[in-house]
Amino acid sequence: MTASDAFAACAVVAVGSLLQGAVGFGLSLIAAPLVTLIEPTLVPGPLLLAALVLPLLTARRDRLWIDLRGVSWALVGRVPGAVLGATLLASLSPRAMSLAVGLVVLAGVAMTASGIHLRPRRSTLLVAGVLSGFMGTTAAIGGPPIALVYQHAEGPRLRGTLAGYFVVAAAISIAVLAVAGRFGVHDVVAGVALLPGVALGYVGSHRFARWVDRGFTRPAVLLVSALAALVLVVRALM
Repeated sequence: MTASDAFAACAVVAVGSLLQGAVGFGLSLIAAPLVTLIEPTLVPGPLLLAALVLPLLTARRDRLWIDLRGVSWALVGRVPGAVLGATLLASLSPRAMSLAVGLVVLAGVAMTASGIHLRPRRSTLLVAGVLSGFMGTTAAIGGPPIALVYQHAEGPRLRGTLAGYFVVAAAISIAVLAVAGRFGVHDVVAGVALLPGVALGYVGSHRFARWVDRGFTRPAVLLVSALAALVLVVRALM
């Protein structure tokens, strides 16, 4: 990875971190497709490492709003979803991986923008956890299923609950990838290179949260993510 690639990847991660720090999700949704275009080896391992550090910061800030019961049930579903994702990942070629990431992102965008009104019940949280585990392990994008369940919650509750979930969820996916031989020292080094972007975005998210809570940013995030995912799909098919 060249210095220019590292800078570009950090810039993308900073934008994603700004959004996630403000609304509770968005880092992987916006960063995974664009970072894959810059340097495919940064997904999923290194980006998952960045996705572990950011929610640690957000969970500390919004810790009083975390729905611990909801997080627990979602994590129960996360484990089998992560195992399924790692099994599939081990059999994919780089070209197929790009296609899979693009399709996963499109699926995530569709779920988040669908308008379906789900409540955080045990059954919905379990299903969302399985989907999140699969998506998070294959493409470092595990937020949309959980965000869909909590999309009607207050801003601090959404951010705090998602952050608490992401802390454990990202650790589970990293562990599963490591067991599958898809996460090693080189992924740690590459992930650390993305952390300046995480820090910059998190700091900026404090003032941005009040605007994001009004719903002005989500349509733009979904649009950019969908376009980036379409680019990945088209490139993989050509």
